[in-house]
Amino acid sequence: MNITRREWLAIGLLTCLAVVAWLVVGSYPAFDAYYHLDWGRELFAGQVPTIGAYKAPTAHPLYLLVAAFVGAIFGGAAGQWMVLVAVLSLLVCAWSIWRLGRTVFGFWPGLVAAVLVVADPTLLLYAARAFPDLLFLALVFLAAALEAEKRRRGAAVMVLLAAAGLLRPEAWVLAGAYWCWCVWPTDFVSGRRDFRFGLLALVLAAPLLWGLFDWWAVGQPLYALTETSSLAAALGRRRGLAEVPAALIDGLLGVLRSPVLALALVGVGIELVRRRAVALYVPAALIVIGLVTFLLVGIFGLSLLPRYLVIPSITLLLFAGYALAGWVELPTRTALRRAWASAAVVVIALAVALTISQPGVFTRAADEVKFVRGVHADLVAVLGDPAVTAARRCGPVSLPTFGLVPDSLWILDAPQSAVVSRSDWQPTSGVALVFTDSKSHRRYGLADGTRADFDRVPLGFRLIARHGRIAAWSSCR
Repeated sequence: MNITRREWLAIGLLTCLAVVAWLVVGSYPAFDAYYHLDWGRELFAGQVPTIGAYKAPTAHPLYLLVAAFVGAIFGGAAGQWMVLVAVLSLLVCAWSIWRLGRTVFGFWPGLVAAVLVVADPTLLLYAARAFPDLLFLALVFLAAALEAEKRRRGAAVMVLLAAAGLLRPEAWVLAGAYWCWCVWPTDFVSGRRDFRFGLLALVLAAPLLWGLFDWWAVGQPLYALTETSSLAAALGRRRGLAEVPAALIDGLLGVLRSPVLALALVGVGIELVRRRAVALYVPAALIVIGLVTFLLVGIFGLSLLPRYLVIPSITLLLFAGYALAGWVELPTRTALRRAWASAAVVVIALAVALTISQPGVFTRAADEVKFVRGVHADLVAVLGDPAVTAARRCGPVSLPTFGLVPDSLWILDAPQSAVVSRSDWQPTSGVALVFTDSKSHRRYGLADGTRADFDRVPLGFRLIARHGRIAAWSSCR
């Protein structure tokens, strides 16, 4: 991949802007990232990560290693640095989309698609909460850009997909499909093919290493798949083949929103009529394989989460970029170019007007980050209160549900037994945290698959501290 000096300058400028945005926003990770930080700390302490903890998320081996190193380097501030990892991953994803779009449709359609990626509210929220998905997406779309620029590139693409396969199992399907593509005979007369066993080894490496990791940690090589299915059932999440159609529509709309999805479909229609794109097989493969993988998720009974549709959703942004800027590639002073450009200007003007008049999506994202910051500050304050520190000698810290358990473990630098969820076990002594406002109660006092009465003061406990939204009660028996 050749990167020009001008491109390096643009990357440097955008990286600086991303770092400034990260510093200004000051967000904190979500549930998954904090658990990976906890497991990473256990790993560096020479312990086996407790990935079988109550309601713990799926442990992603590569993300666990990233969290372990970030935690070892930055200590208590590692949570915020994990957010920076996600922000920079989003930047790499957008840059890869531009490279891919430039190869497939041209410079300007690729650039517009990249802008749509970094402006997507869902992806911005993923970055603000340090979702592991963004590192996965950065690897997948970087691999796609490399392949589009050089057909059947081979090792470089497969190494990226193998790394992505240690973050999300969907990459196993992508890697297998890519190996089939690489060994497909280029000479159909002779039918000769090179099975490229080195690439096949990389295809098998990710699932094998993941299985070995689960075997080492919990003694079950298929723990990630079986436990994810069990957790989906326990939490009452949408799952099963019958739910796939509705979940597919909701998932695409959850990432793209209706206007952008409509624009992407217009771009698909234009390309089907004109058939002018170069290396169209790459985005087509990403969309088809992504949809097939989502179907497999339903067949295997896993949670049908919108996150599983992010690859085809982002790929569709290439077609949205084509719909808005594909006219630039047409000959000048033609009727088609003028008509297409005029339509694109109208669409952009409507989008700007709609965003100004109804900024709800971006406002909700900003409110979410502000809420997360506030809850984190309250949690740090209450766990650091001297009265709470003294009361912890009597027993564990308990929360209504599992939502803030990993955050608390990280803040306290404590083992898994030091913080529990009352939806799992209700201790009779120690410190019980209770949420005192309605929004925090709905978010962290309730959880799918649990009763609604855990966010209350246990019998025999007395109030010892209160900070913002969180009150601490204790008992020594």
